[in-house]
Amino acid sequence: MPERGPAGPVTLSRALNCTGCGAGLEVRAAGHSLTIVCGHCGAVLDAKDPDFQILSRFDSKTQIKPKIPLGTRGKLEGIAFEVIGFQVRTITVEGVNYSWHEYLLFNPYQGFRYITEYNGHWNRVRTVGAIPQETTSGGKPAVKLGDRTFKHFQTARARTTYVLGEFPWHVRAGDTVDARDYVAPPFILSAEAGGGEVTWSLGEYTPGAEVWKAFKQKGGPPSASGIFANQPSPYAGRVGSMWKTWAAMMAGLLLVAIFFGVISSDDKVFSKQYRFFRGQGEPSYVTDVFELKGRTSDVVVEVRTDLNNAWAYFSYALINEETGQAFDFGREVSYYRDSEGSEGSQSDEAVIPSVPSGRYYLRVEPEMPEGSGVMEYTLIVRRDVPVSGFYWIAAAFLTLPPIFMLWRSMYFEGKRWQESDYATTSSDDD
Repeated sequence: MPERGPAGPVTLSRALNCTGCGAGLEVRAAGHSLTIVCGHCGAVLDAKDPDFQILSRFDSKTQIKPKIPLGTRGKLEGIAFEVIGFQVRTITVEGVNYSWHEYLLFNPYQGFRYITEYNGHWNRVRTVGAIPQETTSGGKPAVKLGDRTFKHFQTARARTTYVLGEFPWHVRAGDTVDARDYVAPPFILSAEAGGGEVTWSLGEYTPGAEVWKAFKQKGGPPSASGIFANQPSPYAGRVGSMWKTWAAMMAGLLLVAIFFGVISSDDKVFSKQYRFFRGQGEPSYVTDVFELKGRTSDVVVEVRTDLNNAWAYFSYALINEETGQAFDFGREVSYYRDSEGSEGSQSDEAVIPSVPSGRYYLRVEPEMPEGSGVMEYTLIVRRDVPVSGFYWIAAAFLTLPPIFMLWRSMYFEGKRWQESDYATTSSDDD
């Protein structure tokens, strides 16, 4: 009878000696295992034979120590399991070997489960009896199981390169299967074809820390390296959420722009035409006084010139007649053209934000390079003008975070698929 512990039913082990080397072994799933592999000599023993006849041998020059030792008991999804078998499987892609570890788990009431590990990435795996339906997704072959669609990721021939412990099938050195992997993170659906049969299994990505905790291992799990086939993207769901937030904020920004556009008076408070010629008297002057009415708001100073293949610089000061408060600024206007087109502009405007009401005048000092001709220009001053530039800048800043998040998500997915049969370059190049 199975022993029932606090974590659920577990098995009673049975001790025996390897008929190949005499080393002590334990049978942890008596009546369920078909083969037992000795970790000392590599002998594959027939678990159904009372004399444990040797079926074959694994001639491995290097012994591989499982990260989770055989006999370790743990709890997955509330069910107690014991690690009874361990194997290393290998595929070869473009002349490079890639190996992963598989741990066989057993519970006498629940049967067998697996956990797999590759470069610090872990999956909980169980076999499925249903046959997935073939389809396509995103231009790739795919299969559908239940309501979930899995995209084809990789096809390769996997061979068994190292085994240890018990297995419910006849283990042989160099066993090979044709494996096809389909992904729908955090799930991976795998088909293994061999011996005229196809076995489907469903894996779910599990952080190493959870596996370590479940099997009460000391220290921490090996660090994960790279991006695994069904590793969940840390950006999944965040991109869509950020774009929804962006849309709401953009709508709010638009409403603010409309509101200030409606309440802005856009009054022209000053306009006058001037002429400038370098070297003709004192270049600086002051304009007539004009009044800025209403609430504190912006002032736009615009200059319109007749410049042609020339430039001019204007030094300005907007001065309050009563308080003497001055807003100093300078602007350059340049315009050039030739047979290939034009560059620059004959006009310019400067925005002075938050100017209190009162009586003001402009002090203006034009400047042009030596040898320039006469410049005709008009100065225009407007009060409480709706300025769209601020809103465009705000919109740009609001758009940056979701675009960056989208780029990170696409980069993550690109790195994932770089390891698949659909990589744009080989993994060696990457």
